[in-house]
Amino acid sequence: MIIKVITILAVDDEVNVLQLLKHNLSKEGYQVLCANNGRDAIRQVAEKEPDLVILDIMLPEMDGFDVLRTLKANRHSARIPVIMLSARDDELDKVVGLELGAEDYITKPFSVRELLARVKTHLRHKQMYPAMAEITNEEIKLERLVIRPEQYEALLEGVRLELTQKEFELLYLLAANPGRVFSREALLEKVWGYDFNRVSRTVDVHIRYLRQKIEKDPANPDYIETVRGVGYRFRAVI
Repeated sequence: MIIKVITILAVDDEVNVLQLLKHNLSKEGYQVLCANNGRDAIRQVAEKEPDLVILDIMLPEMDGFDVLRTLKANRHSARIPVIMLSARDDELDKVVGLELGAEDYITKPFSVRELLARVKTHLRHKQMYPAMAEITNEEIKLERLVIRPEQYEALLEGVRLELTQKEFELLYLLAANPGRVFSREALLEKVWGYDFNRVSRTVDVHIRYLRQKIEKDPANPDYIETVRGVGYRFRAVI
């Protein structure tokens, strides 16, 4: 029996941080690749196809946000989970990272045990979602909107939407369960894999961006409704 070794790419311009990450991740049985700048990170993702990326924001020449945009814009790397690292405990940075498609955000200095726990969570979630998509792989066709889980794409009036990985997964989950109300906590668990209670705007921000992309009037949405005090639901009939 062949056991696949999980590969993680660690990206940071601080040598001591890279050494810390490589040492502790290797002890857990992961194969660890290292990059100290954004361009090398993008090259290694293209060549090595890691299972997860740990990405520092403050990088020389090309910062972590630009690296993240590049990875999420490429269909070959869009579904690779990315955990952002930053020395700044700034909610705006966290929200920007999540808007761009990052799975998580950890502030330096970080707990190694917490980092390892989050790595395991996101790797597990990555394995779970394709299994779910394989079971429910039928297209969702509405009057203006078509969602294709196998192609990981959505079309609005025949035009392909530019969605991040999390935007697509959030849209698909809601549309596949029309009329069902999901709390923010449920959406965080199902789409992100666990509770992001420290960044409470995560779901709301992604819903806002989805509405801007799929609704004729985002202020009066046809598809994604807000259930006040509870969460969100997808209209059963449009």
